[in-house]
Amino acid sequence: MTLPAIPPHAKADILAQALPYIRKFHGKTMVIKYGGNAMTDPALQRAFAEDVVLLKLVGINPVVVHGGGPQIETALKRLGKEGHFIQGMRVTDAETMEVVEWVLAGEVQQDIVGLINQAGGKAVGLTGRDGAMIRAKKLKMLDQQNPSLEHDVGQVGDIVAIDPSVVKALQDDAFIPVVSPIGFGEENESYNINADVVASRLATTLHAEKLLLLTNIPGVLNKAGQLLPTLTARQIDELVADGTISGGMLPKIAGAIDAAKAGVHAVHIVDGRVPHAMLLEILTDQAYGTMICNQ
Repeated sequence: MTLPAIPPHAKADILAQALPYIRKFHGKTMVIKYGGNAMTDPALQRAFAEDVVLLKLVGINPVVVHGGGPQIETALKRLGKEGHFIQGMRVTDAETMEVVEWVLAGEVQQDIVGLINQAGGKAVGLTGRDGAMIRAKKLKMLDQQNPSLEHDVGQVGDIVAIDPSVVKALQDDAFIPVVSPIGFGEENESYNINADVVASRLATTLHAEKLLLLTNIPGVLNKAGQLLPTLTARQIDELVADGTISGGMLPKIAGAIDAAKAGVHAVHIVDGRVPHAMLLEILTDQAYGTMICNQ
């Protein structure tokens, strides 16, 4: 589809409207969880890379944390292996962990780095091993209905600590960090960590101004399918209890709440299927998702 040209005066108006936000967020860190259609649609990939570079150029410090569920599924199918999930978490045995590492830290990460560099930025790929950034341990997953039952999800990690030194050093040198959600344990074992959880904890550790979680939906929806533009912690508890929020949305929401409680100024679940939704969310008054606030 060919979009109509924007008249020069309209472009000037857009820039003028963005100026207060650029001034407000100059020098601030924004952690962006990159996933969903934005990762697989070529036009959305380019738009995302351009947005990240633009944020850096106007003095905002983006940190990208990416997932890669569809790419991991494709790789597993090539090996004749089927993925399994428990309460939204991928069961990760030793063989699956090998696939997760080479898909996330290899194929997916380097694609993102290449796109950002092509758009004029300077991106650097990291995993939790780099700079001893993400220390992890085996996740103990209790059953939601029966807390006395524990599920074994293999090499799925629970974050013990994050050392952001390497991220800060890259930011200071005008680089854009691109982080794969892989941590390491006391015995140098690798752990697959939910990317939403990594993004939330990293945002908290970096004292980020905003945490943006790109998804394949408009935001958090009620049972009637209507967008909920803002949510409090109490409202989220009610939505989880009645099953409105479930599956893969659970770790996303839990991480968002934790980040908001820990001081991240705003947490947004953004529709990544909308071109430049991230810029629209950051640099305009228009909401393109659900904002999580701590009340």
